[in-house]
Amino acid sequence: MKGVIVNQSDRSLELSDIAEPEIKQGELLIKVSHAGVNRTDIATREGKSGYASNPVLGVEVAGTVAEAYGSSFFSPGDRVMGLVNGGGYAEYAVMPADRAMTIPESLSFMEAAAIPEVFLTAYQTLYWIGKLQKQETVLIHAGASGVGTAAIQLAKQLSDAKVIVTAGSTRKLDFCRELGADILINYKTQAFDEEVLKATDGEGADLILDFIGADYWDKNLASIKNEGRWVLIGVLGGGELEKVNLMSIMSKYIQLTGTLLTPRSDVYKAELSQEFIKAAGTYLEQTSIRPVIDVTFPLEKANEAHQHMEDNRNIGKIILSMPPVEK
Repeated sequence: MKGVIVNQSDRSLELSDIAEPEIKQGELLIKVSHAGVNRTDIATREGKSGYASNPVLGVEVAGTVAEAYGSSFFSPGDRVMGLVNGGGYAEYAVMPADRAMTIPESLSFMEAAAIPEVFLTAYQTLYWIGKLQKQETVLIHAGASGVGTAAIQLAKQLSDAKVIVTAGSTRKLDFCRELGADILINYKTQAFDEEVLKATDGEGADLILDFIGADYWDKNLASIKNEGRWVLIGVLGGGELEKVNLMSIMSKYIQLTGTLLTPRSDVYKAELSQEFIKAAGTYLEQTSIRPVIDVTFPLEKANEAHQHMEDNRNIGKIILSMPPVEK
């Protein structure tokens, strides 16, 4: 089969002939239709992280079940989406059966491939960690990113939250408004901490979803409400701070939590997948929550897909499509 691996000499992506993966008890072999592109894939390509020993990139796929080993719930031919432990950029991938999610009939394979990583990350961040309550205020940075667009919709539909977003262009902010965002802040032209306080009568946000890290540290501190929750899920603006006044966190009674999804255990991902689809499946079926797709590249253009993400040109997800294959 065809799959994308990393050229170790220059860290570029290569489409290669590789062996079809073998499945074990409790696993599904998926004939992949589409796969999502994520920043964790870029980090792995650059050698900064990895998916255990899997040489093939990709952590989320949508496709049909080709084989089901020991699963009583899924059968060959079923349409599924979900997280994989690497191997997503290929014609076939292995998925633990307990984290597979049935694709709603209203969604295509391409749309389904845009759901697992970003919606599970958003759900985990908003609800498992952030404990978002009805009608609270949430500040979502990188609002037009994959996770950002998912988080806006979940916060509005599941919690009727007041959603404040930051993004770097009018085009991106307008799209966030279409998804339900209430307050739009252009971080390039506005001081977002001042705008957040203005929008919350000086109190600040109950919850912050932070993809940026170091560059936003001081403004996030100013933007968060006393006893607020702050979840760090990215360090696009740097991962190190020269000086941190811990008293500034203590004096506002802030809960600061860091998280990643890809390195989490199989059990964690399975429980998260099952709870997410129970909470949001009806909304997906009714399309009141929808995946946001920026562009689709064929598998052989995976390098271009990564460059598109690195250039921050996307609103929503970047998707890879597989060549049609016969098993």
